[in-house]
Amino acid sequence: MTSGAVAAGVVVLALVFATTCGFRGCPTTESLQGYEPRQGSPVLDREGAMLGRLQYVRRVNIPLDTVPQVVRDAFLAVEDRRFYDHGGIDFRSAVRALFANVREMGVAEGFSTITMQVVRNAFIPEMALQRTLRRKLIELALARKLEQNLTKDKILELYLNVIYLGNGVYGVEAASRDLFGKGVGRLSLEEAATLAALPKGPSSYNPRRHPDRALARRNLVITLMEQQGRVVPEAAREARATPLRIQEKGWYPESDQVDALDPIRAVVDSLLGDDADAMGDVVVHTTIDSRAQQAAARAVRTQAERIERNAEAGRQREASVQGAMVALDPRTGEIRAIVNGSSYERGGFSRAIAARRQPGSAFKPFVYGAALSSGYSPAMVLDDSPVELELPTGETWEPDNYGGEYSGQLTMRRALMLSANAATIRLAGQVGLHSVISYAERMGISSALPEVPALALGAAEVTPLELVAAYAPFANGGYRIATTLVTSITRSDSSPIWERDSLVHEPVLDPREAFQVTSMLQTVVQHGTGFEVRRAGVRDSVAGKTGTTNEGNDVWFVGYTPSLVAGFWFGYDTPMSLGANASGGRLAAPAFADFYRRGWQGGTNAHWDPPPGLVMKVIDSYNGELANQYCPVTHREWFKSGTEPTSYCEEHQASLWETLEGVGSAFGKAIKDLLGF
Repeated sequence: MTSGAVAAGVVVLALVFATTCGFRGCPTTESLQGYEPRQGSPVLDREGAMLGRLQYVRRVNIPLDTVPQVVRDAFLAVEDRRFYDHGGIDFRSAVRALFANVREMGVAEGFSTITMQVVRNAFIPEMALQRTLRRKLIELALARKLEQNLTKDKILELYLNVIYLGNGVYGVEAASRDLFGKGVGRLSLEEAATLAALPKGPSSYNPRRHPDRALARRNLVITLMEQQGRVVPEAAREARATPLRIQEKGWYPESDQVDALDPIRAVVDSLLGDDADAMGDVVVHTTIDSRAQQAAARAVRTQAERIERNAEAGRQREASVQGAMVALDPRTGEIRAIVNGSSYERGGFSRAIAARRQPGSAFKPFVYGAALSSGYSPAMVLDDSPVELELPTGETWEPDNYGGEYSGQLTMRRALMLSANAATIRLAGQVGLHSVISYAERMGISSALPEVPALALGAAEVTPLELVAAYAPFANGGYRIATTLVTSITRSDSSPIWERDSLVHEPVLDPREAFQVTSMLQTVVQHGTGFEVRRAGVRDSVAGKTGTTNEGNDVWFVGYTPSLVAGFWFGYDTPMSLGANASGGRLAAPAFADFYRRGWQGGTNAHWDPPPGLVMKVIDSYNGELANQYCPVTHREWFKSGTEPTSYCEEHQASLWETLEGVGSAFGKAIKDLLGF
């Protein structure tokens, strides 16, 4: 084989390699036909309505029939006057450019057609800045392929949407808004020419930075339009004489301030990884409920401002009160709303997911649930009197009840309703801290839980999302759920990219015990520390628990219905008191009520039905025995069949006066009967 043949073979291989886009391969016919310039991947709520975008591109795609003819003519006149006559390559311009470049011994003139510019900007953008023979050969090959698969009008439409026009703006619609403050459909001749002047040098002819250059180039475009018969001479003269008028402020697409978008972006990044950018715009389908999301953001921000005003009035603070919330469907684990702070900050700290704070008394349902799971009866009488515990260090721990008030003897329900610290600590000691920890972990708490007496009062750090998810088994009848935020990711043509696995529910709790805890927590809302929810006007079946940490540094309320669990937290990022008398009931429960009324209430008054195997009895709220007519405080209680109390209260009997009154009444009746009255 001669050296000439080898050289020829190398040249052929190089041409084949170049025109087939090298190792990466050229775009398929389907990708050419389905291409849409990127605007930013849309994120949809659970009903398919727009929440926002994963990223925001300063581009607005529009169909060609909404672009006025004067705008089309301006670009055609200066960029590709024979666009509708060639097949993607203008050979007359190519020959002219070849002679010019040979004459100048360099690249003095190009011959890119509109079709070739679409190829360069849409399909090989990574090569756009290269001035190489390989890039030009690829452009030529793809331009021919594009012309064979798309109509001229479709190619022009792509061009007018994809072309870069300076100041970070792509496409004629976005550029029109940026420079003139109006849509492209309202542009005049001189304004259309101003846009068409930009592709040659978006920075060099930027009308804000270089108005003189921009004006000269604009007028050149108008002259070309006149010479080509695209505009009458009189209109051209008038347009050239018109001063350059540019809007002072540029246009930026409205960035949706939706807290849920940041965690959604994180989920999509973890799912698509390095392939995300290569896929172009995708459509992200989420579990978010737009109405609930808006109501949640309002509730957090309004309540944080209220707390800020009331916290230590008159005292100057550098930090601001923060808040976070998560709401999810306990039946599926689908997140309906998420708020990361008291003000929106894109890319900011996601307190709802990552902030670890002590839950205070919002942890207590796990103590009472562990007791029921260990065989304790809800009629069990607890001692709510001052308690002292000797710690392993030799120190004595004397936790107080909130407000320093104690109730003496009371049942589990009443202790949880009043959030009695002393009674809860004694109960946790009887059940065993190890059992309490195991129970909380089974429900969904994944953070480390210290085996110390203070754990019963919430002395462990958890995230809002973690705590809310761990309440779900109470609401759904005993099933642990996995939380989800994204249900599927598709391409713009609806073809699937990723879809979540089928939901799997793990039974972790006896349905009877879930109902018992829920019944107790309904009393918390109806008569206890969560009464602010009722005071605010929520009348549906709601269960919940408040939480307050030492010095009032953190306040919580986690409330739920059969279809929703929502938790609210308020505090400072660096823990400090929220003020005198700060409590979850006063400061967090109102936010839940505001959210619920505006974002969830309506359409259903769902309630919990007792599962098989439970019986209801009315008992004395202090001694747990079956109530008689003289018991001062009673309540309905649910028991596993066979564990209900059988003896009636003997502690509460009729008073002497009531006894004498009863004897007198009986004697009088007997006399009447004897005398026949």
